[in-house]
Amino acid sequence: MQKNLILVFLIFSIFSIEVTAQNKTYCNPINIDYGYCPIPDFVKQGKHRATADPVITFFKGEYYLFSTNQWGYWHSKDMSDWKYISKKFLRPEHKVYDELCAPSLSFVNDTLLVVGSTHGKEFPLWMSTNPSKGEWKELIHKSEAAAWDPQLFWDKDTDEIYEYYGSSNLYPLYGMKLNRKTFQPEGERIPVLALNDYEHGWERFGEHNDNTFLQPFTEGAFMTKHKDKYFLQYGAPGTEFSGYADGVYVGNHPLGPFEYQSHNPFSYKPGGFARGAGHGATFTDVNNHYWHVSTIGICVKNNFERRLGIWPAGFDKDDILYSNTAYGDYPTFLPSGNKGHLSESFAGWMLLNYNKPVQVSSTLGGFQPNLAVDEDIKTYWSAKTANKGEYLISDLGEKSTINAIQINYADQDADIMGKPDTTTGHKYIIYTSDDNKNWKVAIDKSKSTKDVPHEYIELQKPLVAHYLKLENISMPTGKFAISGFRIFGKGSGEKPAEVKGFIPLRSGPRVKGERRNVWFKWQQEPNADGYVIYFGKSADKLYGSIMVYGKTEYYFNGLDRSDAYYFQIEAFNNNGIGVRSEVVKSE
Repeated sequence: MQKNLILVFLIFSIFSIEVTAQNKTYCNPINIDYGYCPIPDFVKQGKHRATADPVITFFKGEYYLFSTNQWGYWHSKDMSDWKYISKKFLRPEHKVYDELCAPSLSFVNDTLLVVGSTHGKEFPLWMSTNPSKGEWKELIHKSEAAAWDPQLFWDKDTDEIYEYYGSSNLYPLYGMKLNRKTFQPEGERIPVLALNDYEHGWERFGEHNDNTFLQPFTEGAFMTKHKDKYFLQYGAPGTEFSGYADGVYVGNHPLGPFEYQSHNPFSYKPGGFARGAGHGATFTDVNNHYWHVSTIGICVKNNFERRLGIWPAGFDKDDILYSNTAYGDYPTFLPSGNKGHLSESFAGWMLLNYNKPVQVSSTLGGFQPNLAVDEDIKTYWSAKTANKGEYLISDLGEKSTINAIQINYADQDADIMGKPDTTTGHKYIIYTSDDNKNWKVAIDKSKSTKDVPHEYIELQKPLVAHYLKLENISMPTGKFAISGFRIFGKGSGEKPAEVKGFIPLRSGPRVKGERRNVWFKWQQEPNADGYVIYFGKSADKLYGSIMVYGKTEYYFNGLDRSDAYYFQIEAFNNNGIGVRSEVVKSE
């Protein structure tokens, strides 16, 4: 009897260790071993990692993630630990650099379906009942429904198949029905959606929706069915911009007609460290809660230098599709069995080292030390070498409680193209100190072989420290360069007070002016690191958000011309989030 009790205790102890060791949070950009751009014309300003146009689906107990130019895909049981499977889906005669570009991923019953983008009609449609083992075969050798940015949608209730596609600043998105048995087109294609940037400010081209020398692009069609309604999603105005976003139209039939959802864009993140939330896909987790995965822009070495982000999403009581990107690049809770997304998804751990002092071992040219803590993914510090011993020290300003750390590596003088079979991985050690002299090892990854370009470490037991030192052991390629050494937790001081004097300045409905634009101004809150502005078309649906660091004004050009809006602001710092201001209405 005693032996049995000991055995039970040991089993319980092992299980407890596994549970406590499992991450409860993640942080955007998601930490996967992104491949490098394989296209020669796109790497003339430096070789770099790149992917975009993601889609995730939960299939047979696992999450599957496909995206552009990756020569394979990822799967995960918990949406945190992603495992890569190498797989080429196109044949040698296709002669393409980017393999699957903007792929469609969907399933019909027990079969996963994948097809990539093409302007011809020679690409295959693939199927698998066991994708976790990399087992695939062709369902169609040459798809007549071939298109750019395709998405196959299976209407489970009617057992019908539809395809949506399009990527253009001239042509609309299209939809067509496919034959259920042959998966080839059945009937004519139908225009289902076109941009209306005259009305919708957020659809205008440009980093700030103001570069009107080009017409905006629409792309990334994706369909979600909810309560017998069809939610047709689309990206605009261009993948290279921080304001890259997803909107949605709603209809009663898979091919429309569709009407613009009043609350758009539903996926939007123009501010903060990881910016952009366009060309994505909406999916449900193991608990049938919704999420949205989309593209994050870096766009420095090339317009198509990009990453991926996952945002909590859902439908509210009025069946409005939304996603929650407020503090969306801070630690966020992973799927939980009893948690919806209208409650908090943010873990509450604040950024501790924004623009705080930095010491480094060396500096390459203009890649200055504080660019590693300026909350801009486009800028980075680089050491002169990738040698063992190059380091960065971050001063938190005071002793702080540390819950999580994110290390965002930058690509400086990388020499890889495509997706290598293996790399040496990122090897590093993180030390802590209270006096910047005596150091203790906190995290030792000196023997790691994992490729972790956006490494995220959730500490099972919080640390307390004043200084953190990130020391390089080796890099998979390029110099030791960091775009964001981000420390999350809680400081020991006061959180900011309520913001005063918040005013949205906008032309009235009967006044000549540009009503798609609004100029926000507010009084400086002395304790604030930054602010989050919330917006929406009703006071109880402020689903849009903009994160602003170090300023007391913001020009926002993403409103719909004809409608009234409601706005609210809150301040935040390393100690927490202040009280939101009163909601302000602007006609």
